[in-house]
Amino acid sequence: MKKLILLGSVSLLLINCNKKTENPVPKVETDTATVAETVIDTLKPKSFCYMAVTGKDSVFASIDDNLGTITGKIAYRNSEKDSSKGDVTGFKSGDTLKLTYEFQSEGTKSKRDIFFIQKDNTLTEGIGDHKEEDGQSKYADEKKISYKDGQKLETADCNMVAKALK
Repeated sequence: MKKLILLGSVSLLLINCNKKTENPVPKVETDTATVAETVIDTLKPKSFCYMAVTGKDSVFASIDDNLGTITGKIAYRNSEKDSSKGDVTGFKSGDTLKLTYEFQSEGTKSKRDIFFIQKDNTLTEGIGDHKEEDGQSKYADEKKISYKDGQKLETADCNMVAKALK
């Protein structure tokens, strides 16, 4: 009987010694509210404000980019020519904003294509020949638009631009 108890104790001791000690992996809990806010934040429209001053003339632009769909407002304030102010809508293709500018000038509503290259902190307006099509002034040939001599708008304070666009 003593042998049996001794043999059982040694067996029990060996079984306990051979058990692997496993440390449980700590469970990392993610805060779903934080993740959801991050996703929502990346889906918000990005707003940009620009302005340019050349002599006594100025241009103000407020642009909202909602995943490539562009909306906004532009105002051209010219000292010796007619000024214009209106809305822009369009889309972003690479670094080019392809917009339709619907504006009021001399009491007449008009529409025209206006393209910008958006790089770093500037918008550079495209210059090209226009043609009248369906009551709208469109670029005659998009491949012949030049941006090197176009007006350069620099980033500006959005509060100041908003006042100028009123």
